[in-house]
Amino acid sequence: MKRLLITGAAGSIGSEMRRRLAHLATTLRISDRNDLGEARANEEIMQCDLADKQAVDELVKGCDGIAHFGGQSVEASWEVIRNSNIESVFNLYEAARRHGCPRIVFASSNHAIGFHKQTEKLDADTKTRPDGLYGVSKVFGEAMASMYFDKFGIETACVRIGSCFPAPIDHRMLSTWMSYEDFVSLIECIFTVPRLGCPIIYGASDNDCKWWDNGKTTYLGWRPKDNSEKFRAGLDAKMEPPPASDPRAVYQGGIFTADGIHED
Repeated sequence: MKRLLITGAAGSIGSEMRRRLAHLATTLRISDRNDLGEARANEEIMQCDLADKQAVDELVKGCDGIAHFGGQSVEASWEVIRNSNIESVFNLYEAARRHGCPRIVFASSNHAIGFHKQTEKLDADTKTRPDGLYGVSKVFGEAMASMYFDKFGIETACVRIGSCFPAPIDHRMLSTWMSYEDFVSLIECIFTVPRLGCPIIYGASDNDCKWWDNGKTTYLGWRPKDNSEKFRAGLDAKMEPPPASDPRAVYQGGIFTADGIHED
């Protein structure tokens, strides 16, 4: 690509992808509403609030692809979710439509299906069961991606990210963990496969204790290599697994399922 846009580049995942995706494009256009520091070798920085429609239009102009990590990343009040994850997604897809952007990585979340139980095996056709307003916003984003693909041909990979951290921080994450290296290799596949379409992809490494089946997206050629099992002994030494009745042991969304509605 000539120019790849990374939104949310000051966030935990976005900042890692800023460092790791530089090889995918001649120029990385880096964006966030927060400070991004100095531009690196092949970067251009455009600070932007994704709720600002006109600013997003300028942000997307001239880009060949988008890796969208921007927005609210945890549960919050409706006002925060609406501005950061609803208005922003509409603005992004409208800008992509106007400027002919061919391919997008949409950072969806396991919280779009969080009320499924951990005893269930899910695939791309499993119905959504969001576990909060944040999860609802990710279902909205997946629906927008589907409509813009069917109506306008904009291809999007909706990646239901599990837990993308250097290592799992609790026992639930032994099932949801995805290494940065595996996420990079997935994004490489998304931007190089001849035809992408609009798939739902579960973002997790090749963990022994899997809940998710990516069998419907094997055409991408993605083969995650990491496995959370190497962290199990360390977790066991630091903490007890949650009791069987705890939401962290019952539902795939974990503690998010026990949250109430956040008020301002």
